[in-house]
Amino acid sequence: MMPLLLQIADRIDRFQERFGRVLVWLSLAMVLVGALNAVARYTDRFTGLGLSSNMWLELQWYLFSLLFLLGAAWTLKEDAHVRVDVFYGRLSAKGKAWINVLGTVFLMLPFCGLMLWTAWPAVVNSWAVMEASPDPGGLPRYPIKTVIPVAFLLLALQGVSLFAHSLAVILGGDAVPGDGPGPGGAT
Repeated sequence: MMPLLLQIADRIDRFQERFGRVLVWLSLAMVLVGALNAVARYTDRFTGLGLSSNMWLELQWYLFSLLFLLGAAWTLKEDAHVRVDVFYGRLSAKGKAWINVLGTVFLMLPFCGLMLWTAWPAVVNSWAVMEASPDPGGLPRYPIKTVIPVAFLLLALQGVSLFAHSLAVILGGDAVPGDGPGPGGAT
């Protein structure tokens, strides 16, 4: 059973790694759109061309939302998230694994489930009415709302991977993700 669980975890990790590499480009797009917005607003003052619009402002926010929501699972995979636990860093590999297993089972996965359950009706309603921005020239809202359950599904999948790797450590296997050199790990 454990080899199958680790095989699934490795597939999740590979998917998140590829997906994360794509997400990196969203940050560049967000910065470029932000710069375009700033230049357009500045230029509008002097030329009156009307280059700035709500669409560009909302696009910048949408890109930030995509980066934040979809990047959460990749951040967990890379162990680059913020830990508010002063004891975790001092624990052995098995101690860290126990924290990860218990935190995943009792906190992260139930939270992801709750977020999926509560977000779904809002997403369905948004699609039903083809929700759009109330601002003139704004973007449709239903696609960005769809990202919320997708993000929590990806986070739950990464939680399964973290659970599998941590359980392997408890049972005498590999190291806890983030326990070695690399982002978020001890060097």
